[in-house]
Amino acid sequence: MTTPKGLRRVAAAGLALTACLATAPAATAAAAERDGGPASAGAGLDRYHHQHLDWRSCVLGPDDEVGRGLESAGARCADVTVPLDYSDPRGRTITVAISRLKATDTRHRIGSLLLNFGGPGGPGLANSVLVRGAMKETGARYDVIGVDPRFVGRSTPLDCGLSNGPVLPSAGADRAVFDRQTAWAKGVADRCRATNGSVLPFVTTRNTARDLDVVRAALGERKISYLGYSYGTYLGTTYTQLFPGRYDRVVLDGGIDPRSYNPRLMRGTENEHERALDGWADWAAAHHADYGLGGTRAQVRATIDRVVAAAEREPLTVGTAPDVFRLDGSQVPSLVFAGIASDLDPARAGLAEQLSVLAKAADGQPTRVSPDFATFLRGAFTSAGSATGSVQTAILCGDVAAPRDPEQYWRDIERDRAAHPLFSPMTDNITPCAFWDAPREEPTTVRRDAAALLVAAGGDPRTPYRGAVALHGMLPGSRLVTLDGAFQHTSFGVYGNACVDDSVNAYLATGRLPGKDRTCAKQG
Repeated sequence: MTTPKGLRRVAAAGLALTACLATAPAATAAAAERDGGPASAGAGLDRYHHQHLDWRSCVLGPDDEVGRGLESAGARCADVTVPLDYSDPRGRTITVAISRLKATDTRHRIGSLLLNFGGPGGPGLANSVLVRGAMKETGARYDVIGVDPRFVGRSTPLDCGLSNGPVLPSAGADRAVFDRQTAWAKGVADRCRATNGSVLPFVTTRNTARDLDVVRAALGERKISYLGYSYGTYLGTTYTQLFPGRYDRVVLDGGIDPRSYNPRLMRGTENEHERALDGWADWAAAHHADYGLGGTRAQVRATIDRVVAAAEREPLTVGTAPDVFRLDGSQVPSLVFAGIASDLDPARAGLAEQLSVLAKAADGQPTRVSPDFATFLRGAFTSAGSATGSVQTAILCGDVAAPRDPEQYWRDIERDRAAHPLFSPMTDNITPCAFWDAPREEPTTVRRDAAALLVAAGGDPRTPYRGAVALHGMLPGSRLVTLDGAFQHTSFGVYGNACVDDSVNAYLATGRLPGKDRTCAKQG
């Protein structure tokens, strides 16, 4: 199946988002009854479970590229009504938008496969088309369901009016920059509280998992299957813990250790990012004739340092009207960070092209930006990315409490700066979660086994391989498929590795996990 370019771009945004989470009040016994098992039948959710879904065109208007792509693939869309607050199911409601590509092999239909491409906060309607293509003939046996999670995209969207998208800014080289960012982080928290305070307490992963169970029931399914990438692995793990007996086949790609999930999720990934950057620098050096970034790894990394230093002195101006952007020293490292999440040649070439433009700007030369680069810059560093940045912040801050003292963040930055001068000022930096109201529920704890298929790349910089190994240990009934030697964040249907793709599709087709863990060679 050919996937429309617009759908690839929208769904890829979910995978590219970066995560920015310590103790919270225990959940009540009533909540535990609602979340799974026989007691939940009397939890006041019948009207949601038995609602009629109005399937209609996914196109919202003449400029709706995503809707047109879904329409051309044969998908239909519906809104599912869910409670804002599951402890008060008779109260305020919101809607969750879903898309569906119905099974075409109805004789061998398996069920519904729900999807989440991560973020958190990534839109998901287009994912149904992307995953159906990756599943090959197995896809015809599923109703493939894309979901915009609560407050994302078409699902009662939340927007705090931010000046930027979902980026991890760097704290820069001195305390003055960090102090400005601390003020910015507090301002974001205050603004979100003022504009969306009535819903913020309910923007959580656990509520998103509860929404998925309402979707399951509204679809008429006794069980659902699930495919989650990156943050979507934490969401999928949460679903297995809240709703035992209500899932069939579960694939978790780019696994997160639930014990490590917190607003500072990128803290501790510096070594993985350094290795990924070195791998990219080797590639860029081999393509010096194309991009002019240096003929050795050391020269390429020196070019990055030079560009960052120039941006710290004065923001770099790139592009021509109407696409003109000014990038300062807190933003350029974020661009590098985003660009090394994949070692596929197109991704590596994209970062090389971007840094070539920035190097010219650092030298005072006029520059042009490609349409794809301009799209990235708008989504990351302007108000065009506000909605995604808002909901990502709200989920991370609403799930687990963050440290409150700004001095703790600064001490961490200063301690780690010498070893990781490019990355630690980002990964250790303060976020709006330092000023967020305390979460209402405790984070997910794995107490039940789940026979899931885990997929992980050995060099994944975003959700390091050790996270998938830890999750595998917590779920002894699971199996782990390792993509060896790849600096790649998420793999199935993304990386083009036949061994990985065949392993996942065989499991989705048969429901049988491999007899033992499997390692796939990078070029396999």
